[in-house]
Amino acid sequence: MVRDVDAWVARAADEIAGRVERELEALVAVSSPSGDAQAAEECVAVACALAPPQAVVERLPCSTSGHADDLLLRLRGSGRGRLLLLGHLDTVVDHAAHEPLRRDPAGGRLIGSGTIDMKGGDALALGVLRALAAGGDGCPPFAEVALLLVVDEEWRLGPLAHVQRFAGWDACLCFEAGEQTPDGRDAVIVRRKAASTLHVRAEGAAAHAGSAPERGRNALLALAAAAQAVAAAHDPDGPDRLTVVPTTLHSGAAFNVVPAAGELRCDLRSDRTAAFDEVRALVPDELDGVRLHARLERMWPAMDAADAAAPLLAAASARLGRPLVGTGRGGASDASHFAPAIPFTVDGLGPRGGLAHAAGEYVLAASLRPRAEVALALAAAALDAASG
Repeated sequence: MVRDVDAWVARAADEIAGRVERELEALVAVSSPSGDAQAAEECVAVACALAPPQAVVERLPCSTSGHADDLLLRLRGSGRGRLLLLGHLDTVVDHAAHEPLRRDPAGGRLIGSGTIDMKGGDALALGVLRALAAGGDGCPPFAEVALLLVVDEEWRLGPLAHVQRFAGWDACLCFEAGEQTPDGRDAVIVRRKAASTLHVRAEGAAAHAGSAPERGRNALLALAAAAQAVAAAHDPDGPDRLTVVPTTLHSGAAFNVVPAAGELRCDLRSDRTAAFDEVRALVPDELDGVRLHARLERMWPAMDAADAAAPLLAAASARLGRPLVGTGRGGASDASHFAPAIPFTVDGLGPRGGLAHAAGEYVLAASLRPRAEVALALAAAALDAASG
């Protein structure tokens, strides 16, 4: 049965919807590929300008060296609950390919680099932070609300440095892209696969490709064989839902020289992190005289908050006046890092859209207000539960 939206949720969603497109445009106007510290600082400046005046601005050393500091916006209150909002400001799109925001009225799309991954979510998170800062009738009390916006999510190889700072908080809401169920119900992400990157380095021997190819040890062919060996483990419908996808291969220095060295990278996703070591073991130490060195470059843990989230999804549904359901997604997210430290960690609070990391990346304009309602209702449910 469809009921009325909670009054505070409706008022706050109206306020967010009235400005979120312009704020998304301002965030997307800054091209901010991972690793560009100056671009990150410009994006941080925009986020700070959109933050509520009550927020305390703090900069935290980024988990990845050479990057700008991450941004933390903090609100203090008189309640009991502590809520972390989570997002990232970096994109995978380089400056040359960057697309500023443009509107497609016919398709209802807001098109631009980083719109769905994840500046649309950042804009909604900033709106939720402002709504909680403004308070008013029906606004849930809190002890502390923080919005953490990191600048290295897309290319981080090591652990996320900030997890222990927020360990034991009552809830973490991450604003990666939202979605709907096939029957049109609002959904949030309560399960994610673990993720890793397999890096294989090859050491062969160079030789003239025309006059003496037999004297060489072809690194390219060895890496191609390694790629096929690990890709054979790809089993998305199996018990681990394992995906193994070779993604980049670099080898050779000239068209007429047997390539002496090279590198292969493969994207790995699974419900079970131990599966990644099993994939790595499929790479032989040597192949046709080429030495192969395989290692896992990063490890993003799996996330499963389905049980912890169930009662709060029900409470949020009551505030929304419509069902809110939990679902799973294969892609990695910083929410996965926080889930072991904050049991109620939910992702997918952002708007709906598509073509992440690709030309034509977009947010559906019509999804912005409904997804603002979802985020506000879930934030209220988490803080209400913490207040007892």
